[in-house]
Parts: sequence; C-alpha cells; structure tokens
Amino acid sequence: METGSPRDAESVAAEPVWTGLPPGLLRMRRLLLVVWLGLVAVALGVCLGLFAGPRWAVLAAVPLGAVAWGWVLLGRNWRSWRYAERADDLLISRGVLWREETVVPYGRMQLVEVTSGPVERYFGLASVQLHTAAAATDATIPGLDPAEAERLRDRLTELGEARSAGL
Repeated sequence: METGSPRDAESVAAEPVWTGLPPGLLRMRRLLLVVWLGLVAVALGVCLGLFAGPRWAVLAAVPLGAVAWGWVLLGRNWRSWRYAERADDLLISRGVLWREETVVPYGRMQLVEVTSGPVERYFGLASVQLHTAAAATDATIPGLDPAEAERLRDRLTELGEARSAGL
C-alpha cells in the first residue's frame, strides 16, 4: 500500500524541458559593457584631467566600478533567461528580481521572425521574435545560435499553422 501522493507519468511529462541561452550572448553583452564604459572612463579622465585638474581625474574610476557591477548583473540576467516548448504553447521565463514568465499559445502566433543586427551577426547570434494579436504577449528570445533560431522559427510556424486551423 502506497502512502502520500506519488508522481505519475502524466505529471512528470507535463513538466517543461527548459533550454537556456547560449554563452555567446553573455560574451557579447559583457564585451559591449567593457567597451562602452571603458570609453566613458577614458573620456571622463581626460576631460577632468585637462579642465578640472589631475585630482578630479580620479573620478574616472566610477565607470570602471560600474563595469565590475555590470559584469555580475549581466551574468545573473543571462542565467535567468530560458524557454520551453510544450505541446500547446511556448514558455519564456526571464528576470532576476522580478520573474516574468510569458506563455504564447501556438494557435495565437501570427508572425515568427528571426532578426540579427550587425553586432549579433558578428558574434554569430540571432533573436526570435513572436508576434500575436495582443501586443502585450509579443515575446522575444535573444541570443540564439542562428541554426537554432531558424529551427525554432520553422517549428513554431508549423505548430502555429496547425493549431490555428483548428480554431
């Protein structure tokens, strides 16, 4: 005789299989952080050194402190992003302090597009953007490998067409 509430096969199968983002997105974001705040630190140090004196040039260390802080925050943010394909919908979860989980039913998808800007292309990344009738449920999965982004686009489009035919 069993006691408690055993987990049957249906409840185990209902749990989503989460997929995290590739590390290329984290590398890209951290590099952009270092480049931009490094430029700000150099410009601030030069300007303060020339116009206010060398003692004030020490304030250029403030953006360098922001680099260290941003480095940690970008890592936490990157780890928080994940997505899962289920039988009837796509789940997207993100956020560190404020968790946000978006559920996009396949039958409600109107457009699935893959975008990749110049910086993303340089790092070999692409984003998948999902459009639905309700603007509030539009969702994006950033920083995917281009092959994975295209596979996801094709799969979501196929499932969306199959589900919307039944409406």
